[in-house]
Amino acid sequence: MKIALSAESTIDMPANLLAEYDIHTTPFTILLGDEAKLDGEVPVPEIINYVNTSGILPKTSAVNEYQFKEHFDKLLQDYDAVIHFSLSSEISVACHNAKTCAQNYDNVFVIDTRSLSTGIALLAIYASKLIKKGFEPKQIVEKCEKRIPNLQVSFVLARLDYLHKGGRCSALSLFGANLLKLRLQILVKDGKMGPAKKYRGNMDNCIINYVNDTLAAFNNPDLSEVFITSTTASEAQVQSVKNILTEHGFKHIMVTYAGGTITSHCGENCLGILYLNDGEQED
Repeated sequence: MKIALSAESTIDMPANLLAEYDIHTTPFTILLGDEAKLDGEVPVPEIINYVNTSGILPKTSAVNEYQFKEHFDKLLQDYDAVIHFSLSSEISVACHNAKTCAQNYDNVFVIDTRSLSTGIALLAIYASKLIKKGFEPKQIVEKCEKRIPNLQVSFVLARLDYLHKGGRCSALSLFGANLLKLRLQILVKDGKMGPAKKYRGNMDNCIINYVNDTLAAFNNPDLSEVFITSTTASEAQVQSVKNILTEHGFKHIMVTYAGGTITSHCGENCLGILYLNDGEQED
């Protein structure tokens, strides 16, 4: 059986990795004022410049049912089944739209990843491995859903104004964070983004402390894959994280950059490490 893997553009994987794991995406829409563009067509610097000059966050629009139908129909021309990995239902209506659309098919399966960005990618990569081992779609869905609670998805933010503009951070918290030069860790738990640790001072040092703290707190990683995902992190910052992850024993370290949708909510100078925290898997 030929199985297609699918996700929204919020999976934040570059074209080479999407091709390597045969993952097909359908884009969110990003609104910069009155101008609508597809996620993937808007360079991150353009989004950051828009916020800096206008003081307004871009609006993002989820994939609707009609767009999902077009997407699934196209895939089913070449595949026997589709497994779609959707952005957390606690964050977006995209998952609801995908599941509603999938009800019209008997060979389209939608997984609520309860995650975002390359947390979604980790599950899709796992599914790709299962396909190569000959598992059927329902078996793959079951195995992937079993691992969802063990996703370690977190980021450290250099600035909180994007969260403030998006209604996720109070003005008082923003003022206090700016005054004390605090960097906030955002942890995805139960499908939602929430504040975790606070770091203070130079962003380079905060990133290193965040990575070390995360590895200590989530200390049963599947060392097969790990993502370093950022919006505008410097090469030096990324390299310092790679060094730590290499020393920790991760085998495949993938560096990716967030797309327009995630950047619109997290802002510049945001960096996270993402991995599955359930040890090595044997299938």
